[in-house]
Amino acid sequence: MARKRLIIEMGMGVDQHGQDPTVAAVRAVRNAIAHNALPGVWEVAGLDHPNQMYVDVQVAVPYPDQVRQEEVLAVLPFGHKTLRLEAGGMVTVGRAIAELEDKNDDMLIAVAAVTVSMD
Repeated sequence: MARKRLIIEMGMGVDQHGQDPTVAAVRAVRNAIAHNALPGVWEVAGLDHPNQMYVDVQVAVPYPDQVRQEEVLAVLPFGHKTLRLEAGGMVTVGRAIAELEDKNDDMLIAVAAVTVSMD
């Protein structure tokens, strides 16, 4: 059976201090899902439980090979989850603050698309 997409949510996340691409990716996914409700999953699609939906996440972030994938997927409360990481997002110049253990002046920005679908 072919999957049908119900919704695509977009988000952005920034790690201003720490230069951790996982932090930026987690924030992007959290931003994408932060202000939504999915009554269509229950009322229209007819699913009995939200774990029956498929949640496919795509994140473009600097240094994708350094992202701790399980932390990104842990943001999602339900569903069969997949994550695709790719190089992208942005590195911009901020200001390193020693007390925040910055390695340099870099700020990492990630963008995410979260797609919810069902069979």
